[in-house]
Amino acid sequence: MPKKLTYTVLSLGLAAWLLPFLWMALGSFKNQGEILRRPPTWWPEQPTGENYGQWFGPLHFSTFFTNSLIVAVLTVLGNLVFCSMVGYALAKMEFPGKKLLFGLVMVTLMVPGVVTFVPLFVMVSKLGLLNSYAALILPFITAPLGVFLMRQFILGIPDALLEAARIDGAGELRIFARIVMPLCGPPLATLGILTFLTSWNNFLWPLVAAQSEDRYTLPVALSLYSTGQNATNYGLLLAGSVLVIVPILLLFVALQRYFIQGVATTGLK
Repeated sequence: MPKKLTYTVLSLGLAAWLLPFLWMALGSFKNQGEILRRPPTWWPEQPTGENYGQWFGPLHFSTFFTNSLIVAVLTVLGNLVFCSMVGYALAKMEFPGKKLLFGLVMVTLMVPGVVTFVPLFVMVSKLGLLNSYAALILPFITAPLGVFLMRQFILGIPDALLEAARIDGAGELRIFARIVMPLCGPPLATLGILTFLTSWNNFLWPLVAAQSEDRYTLPVALSLYSTGQNATNYGLLLAGSVLVIVPILLLFVALQRYFIQGVATTGLK
């Protein structure tokens, strides 16, 4: 296929992918009447920041943003530490039941989240953790995908490097912290982005686990405050969607090089 045709097809695909986001961004500066107008308009005829003003004013956007940020950051940190530990053990340590444990990790990858939703809610409720940060973070502090990702990358680290450290008297924890982790930059970045994205966009679990406004995350607040029983405030919904998406875009732009490198090297061995 000639390069010009390839670039044309890719450009058309990119434009089709970007159009909904452009509509969302422009629509966030329109009033309700203009958004519902037929035929629709692309550019706001009378741009207004009222939709953003409501989020930063009476709707207390800072509270929801802080909750989402705390939950996402702590969930990411937990996954980076614990998934790396389990991945290291499965890749470089020998112990009874190792293959069985890895098999269980792979099986859990195929289990839909809705299957464990009710038992998880009952367990969190029995522990008295509902409506707390612990309820929003602990169930997702580690994930089978993260364990698999880290194991596959750590398999590629030469055993001779670890054996040399053991001969010098280093224990497993020191080897993990001083040798393995510094070499795992790309998969850690990939795992961090994927975990942050999942936690940031999580809606159903925070909806049932956070039972007061001071614990709502951004997706929950976006759903509850922009959609009423009889009508939807589309301007408020579009502005809230922009505010939810911007942090994810910034994170990906900052770490995209490591993300691509991590995805490319994870399955080499």
